[in-house]
Amino acid sequence: MTYFASEGTNDLGTPVLDISGLTIAYRDRSGSRTAVHGIDFTVNPGEVVALVGESGSGKSSTAQAIIGLLPQNGHLESGRIRLNGQDIARWPQKRLDSIRGSVISLVPQDPGNSLNPVRTIGEQVAEVLTIHHRAPRAAAYVQAIELLERVGLSQPALRARQYPHELSGGMRQRVLIAIAIALKPSLIIADEPTSALDVTVQRHILDLIDDLRREYGAAVLLVTHDLGVAADRSDRLVVLQNGRIQEQGRTVELLRNPQSAYTCRLLADAPSLNAAPQRSSAHPFETAPAQEDDIVVVEGLVQEFDIGGKDAGFRALDDVSFRVKRGTTHAIVGESGSGKTTAIRIVSAFQRPTAGRVVIDGLDLASLRGETLRLFRKKIQLVYQNPFGSLDPRQTISAIVEEPLLNFDPQPRTHRLERVTAVIEKVGLPADVLQRRPHALSGGQRQRVAIARALVLDPQILVLDEAVSALDVTVQAQILSLLDGLQRELGLTYIFVSHDLAVVRQIADTVSVLQNGKLVEDGLVDEVFGNPRSAYTRELIEAIPGKKYSIALRQPPSNAG
Repeated sequence: MTYFASEGTNDLGTPVLDISGLTIAYRDRSGSRTAVHGIDFTVNPGEVVALVGESGSGKSSTAQAIIGLLPQNGHLESGRIRLNGQDIARWPQKRLDSIRGSVISLVPQDPGNSLNPVRTIGEQVAEVLTIHHRAPRAAAYVQAIELLERVGLSQPALRARQYPHELSGGMRQRVLIAIAIALKPSLIIADEPTSALDVTVQRHILDLIDDLRREYGAAVLLVTHDLGVAADRSDRLVVLQNGRIQEQGRTVELLRNPQSAYTCRLLADAPSLNAAPQRSSAHPFETAPAQEDDIVVVEGLVQEFDIGGKDAGFRALDDVSFRVKRGTTHAIVGESGSGKTTAIRIVSAFQRPTAGRVVIDGLDLASLRGETLRLFRKKIQLVYQNPFGSLDPRQTISAIVEEPLLNFDPQPRTHRLERVTAVIEKVGLPADVLQRRPHALSGGQRQRVAIARALVLDPQILVLDEAVSALDVTVQAQILSLLDGLQRELGLTYIFVSHDLAVVRQIADTVSVLQNGKLVEDGLVDEVFGNPRSAYTRELIEAIPGKKYSIALRQPPSNAG
């Protein structure tokens, strides 16, 4: 096995990465704020070490400091960063440029923002080879195509000629991996490399990183908030909270016997590590739902889009039917492009289907027009994936939550503010948030505001479109608990759209599985997850992370020590 370094070599006795006493601070108008407090850990050749914790724990700051890419207001206060035995902590940027890509490389979180939109894929992969003088331009382009093939992209010569927007998210992430491994570095930092990807694509990407690690002997620092991914993919875990290491150790041993209260909470809150359903809807499903109590009835939905040219069109939905019982949670799952978003847009009356019908609480949506259609939207409200993007940054929280009342339910201002205050309290936020703006709130607080805005009109149905997928595991658990409490208190019906089957398994009563616009499976969650009929559903379930954790719990504890 070969290990790669540009300034010195490594051997099996020297860690690829040795962090000691690392302290990172950020300067702002109020002075200096310490984000990472004197942490120590190592990563050995061929090893995967997972750095886990919530937002603000210091994970990304640590990764950025290692590769020398801290923001301008960030600085290293103290500590050492030894790469293959050499301390690179205070190297100037020009010297760091010589080892970025060749000795240490980064697979960033967001492939959409990490590739140049006006350059072809082949040019961007070849660039790392030419910058480090490993090949002239023509030869580098040939090697780039070989790299694209190596990371599993179909038709690599075609992909090399394409631009980032022409590739899917998973394909773009493979391109970033091709760039990261091009020079066979000693250390790959994978910073939330799959957080925005479907569960099956996530598994393929993580398998790819693992295969390349074994092939090239590289060490991997996996930065993630997903404890299921960390459990399955790492040899050792380093648990960070508020910039301090709570504990670290061999993954299996740490999972089986966590020592810190914080790690125990992370494990308890991670849906992928807790297979037992925790549903407590207003109408538990002991038998199949009675049709007379179906608040949502979807029958034979077809949605076609004209894509121009000679083709007849694209069929986004193809004869999709499902029913949702009042006061329960129905999940719609599937990969990107499966038709989930199209389905909920039709159910929410934002678009009309090519064929089929939707009946909401006895109202056929096809019969609604004008003012009747507008008023219908009080009955069903949406909560989107990204609360920061769906909240007006210029408005106060009070104005954001009040706005639906101005549109649908005119009444004296004092009455409106009473309702706004009441619903903010109902979602567990203090009254003093009303005068703040979205940027002053955490991600979990912003999602609570989005839920409050949806609830202020007293709807019967909430459509939750990936509403917890962007949240840390503990915040996600808090929001799911909130939704469960609101459902029981208010008798709400939820349509829960998600690619995270671990969350679906935990909170939904019934589920529809979509693949390429077709319904491949439908029924009670326990039945679908316990005995899936379709190969596609089995693949989705198999891709849920956390199997290593389950194995760890079944193993007897070590007697060592």
